[in-house]
Amino acid sequence: MDEYKYNDYENYNYVEMNVTAHEEPVSQPRAPCQHFSCVSLLVASVVIFLLGFCGNGLVIWISGFKMRKSVNTTWYLSLAISDFIFCTFLPFSIANTAMENWIFGHFMCKFVSFVLFLNMFSSIFLLVVISIDRCISVVHPVWAQNHRTVNKASVVVVLSWLLAIALSLPSVLFRDSQTYMERTICFNNYPDVDTHKAVAYGRFLAGFAAPFTIIVVCYSIIIAKLRSNRMTKSSKPFKVMTALVATFFICWLPYHVFVLLELQVDRHNHNVLAHGLKIAVSLAAANSFLNPVLYVFMGNDFKQKVRRSVLSKMENAMAEDGRTTSRYLSRSSSMDARASTHI
Repeated sequence: MDEYKYNDYENYNYVEMNVTAHEEPVSQPRAPCQHFSCVSLLVASVVIFLLGFCGNGLVIWISGFKMRKSVNTTWYLSLAISDFIFCTFLPFSIANTAMENWIFGHFMCKFVSFVLFLNMFSSIFLLVVISIDRCISVVHPVWAQNHRTVNKASVVVVLSWLLAIALSLPSVLFRDSQTYMERTICFNNYPDVDTHKAVAYGRFLAGFAAPFTIIVVCYSIIIAKLRSNRMTKSSKPFKVMTALVATFFICWLPYHVFVLLELQVDRHNHNVLAHGLKIAVSLAAANSFLNPVLYVFMGNDFKQKVRRSVLSKMENAMAEDGRTTSRYLSRSSSMDARASTHI
């Protein structure tokens, strides 16, 4: 069987994740990034890098060194680390976009792609874990208050990262680089169509469909519980998490849609898939800097926080979530105690 190669739609996306060509990659050298779409994506990637690197760095510093360790700060710290690692490797893709030439070697071709999928899987797994944690805190507040510990949360985080690493390994196995006419490209080189489909469907199921279902179920239970207890106002602790989940899926849904469409490239316009995937990957990368923005501005008393320093706003917004959760758990515990006296 002839080798089934996947090029990178002219190297415009951050890590050239999934695109197909049925011919050999072009061998003629081209001028560096000059046209509007390429320049726009280049500017977007630079903005994402600056905002994501600085924003997540601040979240790591505050949640890791300035705040008392808790279950909530453990979740936030791990999310920030995931996004920070991704932003750290963006300059490689920025240079590739600007030069339209991969100059960093075969190892980095594999590793940069691996980091993107590690960020995707680790983020979604942590969002699932936090949703389950919130659900348990509402449904079984007394149990949660007695058993939610930093050590247990740390173990769950480690397990989530290990699973994310395992699911990101196809990037290491099937990523490849080749040089034609002094131009090196970094592309997906699957051995056959079935392998490509298995990887694409596996990423969609494990990185989107299954986590989305779990999160929807958890939040449905939370809403039903709060309404049944007439404690709708106590949903404040879940505002930040809801925004994080919504932002993640808005950012990643277009990518998965275009990856699945790309499996049937002969049935769709090549240019539409090419440009659509470029934009989808840019939107997915934007998730890395939107998370710290949500940490800052989702708390109460927004106008007062605007007048303070960036560090104070971030610390107060994160601490507020923990305090409100504690008040809700204590309040629920008191209700359970009163209910038990009437039985």
